[in-house]
Amino acid sequence: MGGLPRIDLAAYGQVLFLTGAGVSVASGIRPYRGPDGLWNDEELVRYAHIETFRSDPLGVWRHWWKMRELALAARPNPAHEELARLEAARREAGGGAGFALVTQNVDGLHARAGSRELVEYHGSALRTRCSNPSCGLPAYEDGSCAGEEVPACPRCGAPLRPDIVFFGEPIPEGARRAAEAALGSCELFVAVGTSATVYPAAGFVEAARRRGARTIYLNLQPIEALGGSGSFGEAYLGRAEELLPRIFGGSRGERSGRA
Repeated sequence: MGGLPRIDLAAYGQVLFLTGAGVSVASGIRPYRGPDGLWNDEELVRYAHIETFRSDPLGVWRHWWKMRELALAARPNPAHEELARLEAARREAGGGAGFALVTQNVDGLHARAGSRELVEYHGSALRTRCSNPSCGLPAYEDGSCAGEEVPACPRCGAPLRPDIVFFGEPIPEGARRAAEAALGSCELFVAVGTSATVYPAAGFVEAARRRGARTIYLNLQPIEALGGSGSFGEAYLGRAEELLPRIFGGSRGERSGRA
């Protein structure tokens, strides 16, 4: 991994990291794309669609109970830990230094590593909410991993569901607004462990570039091999748990003049 830059976040105001499944591979979670990608499994893709939940909610729950069990058994790896450390350093420094972490992952590992300025763009498999949009039951942390029937909402009786964004559903308004706010003042955008090809998150790099931000792609595979546009200003190949500490490990976090 020769030729990697050393980047100090002190040189930037608002920084935004976008993470995908590649960040969690070292924790035992399969990636979405590539040779062993989850989206190669047609059954899994079917159980990740809102129409399947409507027609076969118990089948969807049985699948997501297994996914939840896998996520609960996993542990944050050095990629999650480095991002949490970078955020903490920025928070300690203050002085208007902004930090945002938007993840497409639903495994909850960023939160467990200590990330607080976190936007779970596709929700979390470790939470449950009511499927009735007018119910008002808040989403809640849920470690249940098995059952014989679809769980019912204690407030309205409607089927409960995993608090994730299924295929066929829009990004929740709160998550969308938080990501847009971070992009609106972004000076450094880093995509880590993601193909950066799935919209709407795939549009982040273009939004960052329009603002004049430095844009960096960190992943095991070239973005072109995953169907991406190659619109990043810089690309460095390798494992997220190795690249992040090597590139950002010396970052102090506090804002200073850019070199």
